Amino acid sequence: MASTENHHILDLPSFSDPLKVLIVVAPYYKDIADNMLAGAKATLEQAGASYDVVQVPGALEIPTAIRIADRQSDFDGFVALGCVIRGETTHYDTVCNDSSRALQLLGLDACCIGNGILTVENRQQAEVRADPSDQNKGGGAAAAALHLIALTRKWGRSKGGIGFQSENTLMAGGNKGPKTT
Repeated sequence: MASTENHHILDLPSFSDPLKVLIVVAPYYKDIADNMLAGAKATLEQAGASYDVVQVPGALEIPTAIRIADRQSDFDGFVALGCVIRGETTHYDTVCNDSSRALQLLGLDACCIGNGILTVENRQQAEVRADPSDQNKGGGAAAAALHLIALTRKWGRSKGGIGFQSENTLMAGGNKGPKTT
C-alpha cells in the first residue's frame, strides 16, 4: 500500500529572481480539482512564485492550453492538474495515455511542467491523492515544475535564440553568436 511507504521528497528550490507559473486545471471532478489546486497554490506560494490559473474542460485539453501559453506568454513553468477515474470503456486509457504523452512531449521541448493529472481506479483513490493534508499530489506537481524551472535557470538557456532566424533579426543583433552562411 502506497501510504505506508517512505518516499524521499526534495526540498523546494529557492529563487533569486521572480518566477511566474501557470496552473492549468481540468475541474471535471470539481472537488478533486479544488483540493489539488489548493495544494499547488500553497507550494507555489511557499516558494515565492506568482501564478495564474486557467480552467479547461478535461485532461485532454491541458497540454494544448500549456502549449498555447508557452508560445504566447511569459510563464517560467506550468502545473497540470486533473483527474481521470477508470470507467466502463476504453476512453479512460485514451485520456490517460494521450494527456500524459502530450505533456511529456512538451517537457522534452523544454517546457517546465509538473504533471498532476491523477489516473486512478476509483474516487476514493483520487480523494486521498488530491487531499493537501494527505498525499498532496497538486503540491507535488507544483514542486516538480519548480525543480524543472530551477534546472532551466541553473543552465541559463533562454527561450530565445533557438531555431531559424531571418537575416533582419541577425543584423539587428538578435543572435549574438557567429553568423554562418
